[in-house]
Amino acid sequence: MSIFFLSSGLFLGWSLGANDASNVFGTAVGSRMLKFRTAAIWCSIFIVLGAAVSGAGPSRTLGKLGSVNAIAGAFTVALAAAISVYLMTSARYPVSTSQAIVGAIIGWNLFSGSLTNYDSLTKIVMSWVVCPILAAGIAMILYKLVAYFIMRFKIHMFTLDTLTRYGLILVGAFGSYSLGANNIANVMGVFVSVSPFPDISIYGLFTLTSVQLLYLIGAMAIAFGVLTYSKRVMMTIGRGIMDLSPIAAFVVVLAHSIVLFLFASQRLESWLISWGLPPIPLVPVSSSQAIVGAIIGVGLLKGGRSIHWQMLGGIASSWIITPVIAAIISFISLFFMQNVFQQQTYRPVKYMLTPAAIEHIREAGESTKAIEELQGKMFPNAISFKKALSKRIKLPHKTLELIVTSAEICKMKITEDKIAKINTGWITLEQKDVLKKLIGRCFVHKWMLDEALAKESPHWRPKENDRSYNNDLKNKLSYLYDLFQEMN
Repeated sequence: MSIFFLSSGLFLGWSLGANDASNVFGTAVGSRMLKFRTAAIWCSIFIVLGAAVSGAGPSRTLGKLGSVNAIAGAFTVALAAAISVYLMTSARYPVSTSQAIVGAIIGWNLFSGSLTNYDSLTKIVMSWVVCPILAAGIAMILYKLVAYFIMRFKIHMFTLDTLTRYGLILVGAFGSYSLGANNIANVMGVFVSVSPFPDISIYGLFTLTSVQLLYLIGAMAIAFGVLTYSKRVMMTIGRGIMDLSPIAAFVVVLAHSIVLFLFASQRLESWLISWGLPPIPLVPVSSSQAIVGAIIGVGLLKGGRSIHWQMLGGIASSWIITPVIAAIISFISLFFMQNVFQQQTYRPVKYMLTPAAIEHIREAGESTKAIEELQGKMFPNAISFKKALSKRIKLPHKTLELIVTSAEICKMKITEDKIAKINTGWITLEQKDVLKKLIGRCFVHKWMLDEALAKESPHWRPKENDRSYNNDLKNKLSYLYDLFQEMN
């Protein structure tokens, strides 16, 4: 059943490949500089590489938006997103899988009574606004630079044709890598917390974690979509919005690829932080919006007369409609999956202000006077708990998030047999030894385990100004919550 439930993620991957490959090689194929078969093969190879090597960053933000905690729910969310993308692909519109999966997750949040993380949602929605504008700006700069380079060195037409053809392959490969790195979160992000795969050690040389296996399988599904069903949408991108010259096609794909890479690179994020600069959020941005923005940028440089505004209006409308359709399909499908097919689409998460939770909130510097009357009361989900809080006091968003996180019930018991299941390829031997010191201990809240581990050893403490390390630590702790949780 676990493998069956992954099928919707594979369908979504196939839909993404069928739709978003056009954003990487559509302009090259549409301008007849490359054959579709050549473009599809190059695209497939580098999508797999990008997903396997650099796909972790955007998944974290998507996971914070809504943590789907049952595999039947993840199946339904991915299926709703895939159906939305497939419908738009059939209509030949290059829609955003990012918007589809976000809409589907919000549908799950509404159905399960979970809170939507508005910080993550704001980051993602802002990226939808920034992405096409940034791509348009980069495309304008690149087009001017390329035009200057051609005029400055007076490149012969035949030489220019050859250089452009190879350039399209190179930027297409870069774009495919960026697409895989950024958008694998859309395909497999909802399955990360419920992955059915164990970690696999390859002859003791290196370890493939369950998440890396998910990404690899999802990337292969994307590649299959590229090879089997992407040609139609490539024609829309290549010719539908604006007729592109080969040089313009090169610029458009390069601008698109740079934007996707910026929003997926953990190394770039760490480098910016090390220099005291604001980091670029790691979010699964819309590949479709990036390519359309780049095309518009080139078109505006030429006066805007060659842009097919009616086609562009249809594409923009599909971007608005897609998340709404995905949310509706997700909510309705979850209802049928839960009540008709009797599948658990979510694990209820209860909330209670225990004495320990009250003390934890106080230690964080927040007053608990207004909420102490709720102490000891059990709430069935986050939404009902939030409503009870809102009736008593108006709280800033960060304070509300602290209280909700502190009150979340997650009963865990550290046992020797569960520690034995941990693969030391990811969680280190030192970290595993610390866990052994806690054998037999029980915890009611997640933060209690965090504090116990941090008290025992610096190997479980976050590091100042090391976001990459701290994010990895958060992922390890999330893994431990699921591992040690006692099911009701």
